[in-house]
Amino acid sequence: MKEFRVGIVGATGMVGQRLITLLEGHPWFTVTTLAASARSAGLAYAEAVEGRWAMTTPIPPRIGEMKVLDAADVDAVTGQVDFVFCAVNMKKDEIRALEEAYAKKECPVMSNNSAHRGLPDVPMLIPELNPHHAAVIDTQRKRLGTKRGFVSVKSNCSIQSYVPALHPLLDLGVTKVLACTFQAISGAGKTFATWPEMQDNVIPYIGGEEEKSEQEPLKVWGRLEDGLIIPAQSPGITTQCIRVPVTDGHLAAVFFSLENKVSKEEILRRWKEFSGEPQALKLPSAPEQFLRYFEEPDRPQTRLDRDLEGGMGIAIGRLREDTQYDYKFVCLSHNTIRGAAGGNILMAELLAAKGYLD
Repeated sequence: MKEFRVGIVGATGMVGQRLITLLEGHPWFTVTTLAASARSAGLAYAEAVEGRWAMTTPIPPRIGEMKVLDAADVDAVTGQVDFVFCAVNMKKDEIRALEEAYAKKECPVMSNNSAHRGLPDVPMLIPELNPHHAAVIDTQRKRLGTKRGFVSVKSNCSIQSYVPALHPLLDLGVTKVLACTFQAISGAGKTFATWPEMQDNVIPYIGGEEEKSEQEPLKVWGRLEDGLIIPAQSPGITTQCIRVPVTDGHLAAVFFSLENKVSKEEILRRWKEFSGEPQALKLPSAPEQFLRYFEEPDRPQTRLDRDLEGGMGIAIGRLREDTQYDYKFVCLSHNTIRGAAGGNILMAELLAAKGYLD
């Protein structure tokens, strides 16, 4: 695989910081450009994030000395990179305009944002589940008038635990799903230092999260038709999304019913044996065991299991029959790794392997 020069747009935020730590030493992608808001432009990166670096590992020295560019200066950024990761904190219409501006400069955009997720010609990839959706990039390029530029998005972090767990069961006819997610404060771009109100507290509301959690899985499970993604009509999904006082890791309590009910042992077998295209291609960020089931009755636990497979694995436990649904279980994913930066990198690896970044 050739090496790619990579830019991070929104480099000073939580996901931008996580991208920096995960891309350090990456075998295919080298960070050559950092961009952020105008107030950070012109500063060395270490100066731009002084007092705001939220990662447990230090800023790589090479990155700390790098000058931050203005994300709005599309020409300056695209002149130094082969593609960009985008994780900006702006209004949705502003994000969409910015990402399209990069794409129209023939610069592929790996987006962490929600602005483009609803478009039928923009793939929303969980690489193990729907890699074939990359095919709509050809349709998108025709719309944008580009030869190389496009936007590809990762899905919302809140669905990255339970959607992968349900995916190997779809052919059994999953009819309805109830999912309650218990989401870490880093999902809001916060730490306990910047959000002390979350200490000893639970907030039963995250704006817009439940709508995304109910609708986005249907796009992930959608079919391709005439070069577009047509969302699936089922299963019916209802969710509640709750902010809890943990640093990283989104836990979900899931209930589901099947048209063709099978044994618990059959479900466990499907989870253990499931793997996807990233595993077959041996992509650098792909977890070896994507779905892991814990037999212990008190697992997975957020603090113990969020770093499974470097934060790229999905931890599942407590599968049992239910009185209202057929089965219930709990599952866990690392929200800023699998759910954000790591998932974004794996998406870029997949698209690189498929030739979309050439």
